Formats: sequence, C-alpha cells, structure tokens
Amino acid sequence: MAKKNENRAPIGLKCSVCGNIIRPTEKNKKNTVDKLNISKYCPKCRQHTEHKETKN
Repeated sequence: MAKKNENRAPIGLKCSVCGNIIRPTEKNKKNTVDKLNISKYCPKCRQHTEHKETKN
C-alpha cells in the first residue's frame, strides 16, 4: 500500500468578492510555499473571481 504523501496539506479556496469558502483541495507544501491566488468560478457570485488560499 502506498503511504499518504506528507508534503500535501489540505487547503480551502475563499472567494475574494463574496467570501464564500469553496473547493477543498490540497497543495504541495514543498514546491509551493506561498499562498495560492487562483482565478476560479464562484457559484455564489456566478462569475470568475480570484480565490485565495485559507486553512481547511
């Protein structure tokens, strides 16, 4: 059996416009040390907005 990768941390993505926390995901702490800022679709705003990383 494969071990769970210890470098991956669970995070959530928060919409910068409405503050809705969506998209629970993981990121590699070793390769990506900065916080993520990704343009994603927000179903509450019904448009593409910037999502910032939050702790899960």
